[in-house]
Amino acid sequence: MFILKVIFAGFFIYAGIMHFIKPRFFNHFIPAGLPKLAVNYIAGFIEFFLGIGLFFPAFTNDASLGIFILLILFLPIHIWDATKIKPAIGSKKLAYIRIPLQFLLMYGAYLIYLYSLPIT
Repeated sequence: MFILKVIFAGFFIYAGIMHFIKPRFFNHFIPAGLPKLAVNYIAGFIEFFLGIGLFFPAFTNDASLGIFILLILFLPIHIWDATKIKPAIGSKKLAYIRIPLQFLLMYGAYLIYLYSLPIT
């Protein structure tokens, strides 16, 4: 489970940092009408700190649950992206691959959550 936590932590920390380094990349994922820069920075901040939380046993449970919820919230955006003529991810193929990948990530976050529950 340690390896899965490290992979998830690295992935979410990296993704969070990228929201600040390359905010324009994420603009096309954010629906029109929303303040793109603010939404982007908030998402990056949340991803970064949830990733960091996986490294601390006292926060692993909450961080993994937060990641699971975040992945659920992002799922409609990925589905919406796959329906666009030119997906933000680049190609239709990648956009469609990302949807089952999202469920795989949700399962990984769920496993981390389960294994971080205190044994009673």
